[in-house]
Amino acid sequence: MAKNYRAELVAVFGDPVDDNPTGAIEEAAFAALGLNYRYLTVRVLPEALGAAIAGARAFHMKGFNLTMPHKIRVIPFLDGLTDAARLIGAVNTVYLENDRLIGENTDGKGFVEALISEGVDLTGKQITLLGAGGAARAIGVECALAGAKRVDVINRNRERGLELSRLISSKTSAQSSYLPWEGTAKIPEGTQILINGTCVGLAPNGHERPDIDYQAISEGMVVADVVFNPENPPFLREAAARGAKTITGLGMLACQAARNFTLWTGEKAPLELMKDALRAEFAQ
Repeated sequence: MAKNYRAELVAVFGDPVDDNPTGAIEEAAFAALGLNYRYLTVRVLPEALGAAIAGARAFHMKGFNLTMPHKIRVIPFLDGLTDAARLIGAVNTVYLENDRLIGENTDGKGFVEALISEGVDLTGKQITLLGAGGAARAIGVECALAGAKRVDVINRNRERGLELSRLISSKTSAQSSYLPWEGTAKIPEGTQILINGTCVGLAPNGHERPDIDYQAISEGMVVADVVFNPENPPFLREAAARGAKTITGLGMLACQAARNFTLWTGEKAPLELMKDALRAEFAQ
């Protein structure tokens, strides 16, 4: 058989994107399974998104990730959406299916998988979600679909918070209320799972933490964060000091990357290897 010098291409499109570690995770998995794939980290300005999608088609790419500010803007350029992406209204992953670009959202699914892997059952739980942006939106919807009883949304932007709360209440079996974030956020009584769905605490601002009433965090509560760098930000350290079970954002990032891997390659992803690759990147 003749040697094949052409690698299958996947990528992430975003702006900014220089500090996105996904390529390191995916490349480690490709190498482990001996797959001739390459992951490109590409800066795409908002006005150039259409051209980037056209380029992906021209290059016969197997798919790509979207990060800020493209998760919603990409939708008109695609050939179809999964049910989850349509419900959430945002896309973080695109894959090729019968020469059609299909948009999916693996952010929320990855987060739910990370919770389950840590022994957290969402069934019947009362959840409080900080934030209503792209990642928080996916997490709120997927937690509701996974069986949560309530998913209350705390957000500084009233319109966006109300929109997410109404989406959860109208499209899932979970109840949801919007709670304004004015000054120090109050955590509703009865909260069993508290989730930081904001980017507060993400490097290079790893010293920051969400402005909430930390005295509301108690022993037995589950506190999770989407922030993955640093792996253990101040938000989680404070929660652990108050006796809560904490779950880092590293698991979410690795789980959604594993889902992307399978969508693009059709192969089962080496999840633990991908987690190790992620930790190695942050240790440098």
